Amino acid sequence: MPGFAQRLAGIPWRSIARQGLSRVFLVAKAYCVIHVVNDHLCSVTLVRGASMLPSLNLAGDAVAVDRVSVRLGRVAPGDIVLMISPEDPRKSVVKRVVGMQGDSVTYLVDPGKSDSSSRTVVVPQDHVWVQGDNIFASHDSRQFGAVPYGLITGKIFCRVWPPESFGAIDDATKQS
Repeated sequence: MPGFAQRLAGIPWRSIARQGLSRVFLVAKAYCVIHVVNDHLCSVTLVRGASMLPSLNLAGDAVAVDRVSVRLGRVAPGDIVLMISPEDPRKSVVKRVVGMQGDSVTYLVDPGKSDSSSRTVVVPQDHVWVQGDNIFASHDSRQFGAVPYGLITGKIFCRVWPPESFGAIDDATKQS
């Protein structure tokens, strides 16, 4: 037994503890950097659903989200934005900005009907009007009204997956 005790006494415990703590701090720093970049600069998110067809795929696209532009007020009509759902704050939704504060927006009340009437609204201050590109399958400002600008969490600027579609997202509203 004395040999075992001598071997234990010969192990550099302080050096091992110091290395272990430095590695824990390195992992913590890396986590903090990832958190700051993801929440405040740029992130990648998965978008699924029919509301943004044909701009975004039904099965899902991974898109890059710029979180700085929103804070700087650089969101304009035509931009695709990631926002907190005004009806369920646990969900995020992706829509296209159609109008900013003070803009008049005319929309079809029920686009599925051929004799559908149209309405015109003026977007209130500090709000935006958002709609999906696929007006037949989108739940958007036509149902829940103008959205407070503060619910916008990012501006989508690039598709990153699938690889064959990598790049800027085409504006379906400008296609003829």
